[in-house]
Amino acid sequence: MATENVKPNPEPDALFARLAEPFDPSEVKWRVTHTNRDGNRGAVVAYADSRAYTDRLNQLFTPAGWTRCYHVSTVSSVTRMKRDKLIQTGKVLVTCTLTITFLGCHTGSGEEWADERNAMTTAEAQAFKRAASCYGLGRYLYNFSEMWVPLNEYRQPVEFPKLPNWALPKGNNAGKSRPAAGSRPSALQRGPIDQKTTVRIEGFRRILGDPIYGEILWRVAHIRQANAIPNAELQANVAEAMERASRGVRKAHSIADQIGEASFIAILDRLRIESMTVIPRLEMLKTLVAVLEHEAARTAA
Repeated sequence: MATENVKPNPEPDALFARLAEPFDPSEVKWRVTHTNRDGNRGAVVAYADSRAYTDRLNQLFTPAGWTRCYHVSTVSSVTRMKRDKLIQTGKVLVTCTLTITFLGCHTGSGEEWADERNAMTTAEAQAFKRAASCYGLGRYLYNFSEMWVPLNEYRQPVEFPKLPNWALPKGNNAGKSRPAAGSRPSALQRGPIDQKTTVRIEGFRRILGDPIYGEILWRVAHIRQANAIPNAELQANVAEAMERASRGVRKAHSIADQIGEASFIAILDRLRIESMTVIPRLEMLKTLVAVLEHEAARTAA
């Protein structure tokens, strides 16, 4: 039977040690928390995507060896400042209970403003990672002190901080065994990589929105993350495609200023586009620009 190979009472200390081991450097990302007055330098914090936590748990315990359960609640009628405006909103509150066979269970909480995009997903991820940190998983990421890096025109890091030795896995083996689900950037890098180009590509996400950003990555490079692009030549192709798409977005914004907010919103509603940051695909962006150009020509006549 398959269960005969499972140890009925594995050594907890060994499991906790493997849980607490740092992620591969390719899993570590950086988020700007605040900038200086000029906006050319920013403080960054290190974090890892929830999938890195899930992969580690699957690797150590198999998908059947752990579970997570979410409890969601909301708080309404909360006032806050957003883009220098006072708005009425709410909060999404999530509690995650993470249970690991042989090791017990822990809970973590997460929250996000209800008016933010993907509020539920953000709050769930935060709660899950906080629960996982109680076992030591990803806990080391809280030990980074504030670090400042130069930013580009989109207020994205031009370069990333170098990870200290204590934040690297033992031996820093990029070729460690990985979970079967999902490829890893380290296995795909088959040529020189330009780190600045990676940062530039990631900066387009804010301009294009997740749908178009992801579509271009998949169309051009057949990958889901910018740091998984296997060589500098393909990086350049992706960056060029991103730039072309961003020109379309900038053109749409420019024409929108010409025709006025009311007409612009009416066109978005007609095309069933929720906002400029969630245009579902490139073809829809091209359609939007064409419709806006037609409307601008009509109003100018």
